[in-house]
Amino acid sequence: MTAVRGLTVAIPTYKRPEALARALAGVGREVSALPAPLKEVTEVLVIDNDPRCSAGAVVREAGAGDLSGVRLRPVHEPAPGVAAVRNRALAEAGPDGLLVFIDDDEEPEAGWLGLLLQTRERFGAQAVAGLVVPDYEAEPDAWVRAGGFFDRQTWPTGTRRDVAATNNLLLDLAFVRAQGLGFDEAFGATGGEDTLFTRRLVAAGGVIVWCAEARVRDHVPVERLDHGWILRRQRSHAATAVRVDLALAGAGHHLGRRARALGGGAARVALGLARQGAGLVSGSMTHRARGARLVARGRGMAAAAVGQGVHDEYGR
Repeated sequence: MTAVRGLTVAIPTYKRPEALARALAGVGREVSALPAPLKEVTEVLVIDNDPRCSAGAVVREAGAGDLSGVRLRPVHEPAPGVAAVRNRALAEAGPDGLLVFIDDDEEPEAGWLGLLLQTRERFGAQAVAGLVVPDYEAEPDAWVRAGGFFDRQTWPTGTRRDVAATNNLLLDLAFVRAQGLGFDEAFGATGGEDTLFTRRLVAAGGVIVWCAEARVRDHVPVERLDHGWILRRQRSHAATAVRVDLALAGAGHHLGRRARALGGGAARVALGLARQGAGLVSGSMTHRARGARLVARGRGMAAAAVGQGVHDEYGR
């Protein structure tokens, strides 16, 4: 493997001490498995967004235990919002090394970190994205399963992507800094900052490739299996996607983009209601769940088209 000047694995966190401890243990195992020269230039950075700095004790305990051989560093980011935390990770990482993001409620599967690094070297990409798979705290009901609300799409390794999430993402910092890329803090409370960032990375000439084998497990707590919570999140994510599209389009193109989002949202609501109706007549849980998903996403798109519908998912 080509020499890497520095590798930072960043774990943003906010008031999740037990989840953070689990994520740290998994990341620590991955770092420990790296070849010695690479391990020596690798750091695990925990960015704590809790005003009370609750993550520090978790990091200290991990460093005094099984991860004593891993370089751990906690930093506190006082500005609220996920974009501020990700920007802090960019600021704290080395000038021209690699940065890997993983969320605090995730746990990497064996070989995850090495596979991200190998895929980057093989394809010469400026970013590598991997698969996130749900790990349910309790068995989801039939409606949740049928709707596929927590399932993520995957592609063959090496597939180019025009967008990626940051919950399993490797970045080439030399390219990021050369292009002046950062996370837009207007999306700090709502999410969508990663969609905007990665789309701008591609627009600047960067290449994102997919690594199907570099998997992390997303721990889904019981409260997230509530139907109302799921549909609110679908609606909010669709609204945020419209906001991202508007940010990329520029002010001069907003009217057309808003009209398209409004029309697309209305069409989804109509199709979703029809599918829900078909599900009630036929008894198909899949039609009922996926129809509800279409309605929620359509409502989110239509609301965002007129400047509404955004939920502060990451607000305090």
